[in-house]
Amino acid sequence: MKLNKTLLALAIGTLLLSACSDSDEKDTSLTDGSQNDTSGINDASTSGLNKGAGLNGSEMNGSGMNGMSGNGDYASTLGPEFNDPNNPLSKRTVYFMLDSSEVMPDFIPVIAAHAQYLIANPSQHITLEGNADERGSREYNIALGEQRAKSVASMMKVKGVSENQLQLVSYGEEKPAALGNDESAWEQNRRVEIVYQPK
Repeated sequence: MKLNKTLLALAIGTLLLSACSDSDEKDTSLTDGSQNDTSGINDASTSGLNKGAGLNGSEMNGSGMNGMSGNGDYASTLGPEFNDPNNPLSKRTVYFMLDSSEVMPDFIPVIAAHAQYLIANPSQHITLEGNADERGSREYNIALGEQRAKSVASMMKVKGVSENQLQLVSYGEEKPAALGNDESAWEQNRRVEIVYQPK
C-alpha cells in the first residue's frame, strides 16, 4: 500500500513538474533535497542508491542508442579497437549516480582509455554530451548535464588531453537514451556521451 502511495505521489509530482517546466522557479520536489551550493550537485552517497547496483561497464555497450550518438559519432570508423567489445574504447557512455556529477567507478577505465587515445591522436576532437534523467527542473538538468560533462573533461585533462580537443555540451533531459518513468530508464539517462568528431 505504501508503494502505491509513493508511485501515485511520484506520478502527480511528474505531472506538476511537466506543467510547470517553463516557469523560472526551480522545482526541487523530485530530487533528494540535499543539493549543494549553486551548482546543484550532490554527493552520490546521499542519493539513496547503492554504488554497487545498477549499470557498470560490462553490462552496457557504452555507446548509447544502437552504438551511435544521435549527432553523427563516427568512432566506429576510427579503427577496430572501437568495435571490439573487450576494448574500453568500444564504450562511449559514462554513467552517474542520481543527482551527482561523480563518475561511477566502473567507467573510470573507459575515460582513461579515451584519454590515452586522444593523447596519441592530438588532431582528434570529441564532444562530451552531458545528460540527466527527467526528474528535476529543465534548468537544473541542463546544469547537471554540464557538470557531468565537465567532470569527464577534467579527468581527461588530468591524464594529459589538450583542452582544445574537448567540446562540452549539455542536453539535460532533452535527449533520453531510454524512455520510461522508472529507475531502469533513469539510470540509462544519467550519462555523458563521448562523441568523436571528423578530423
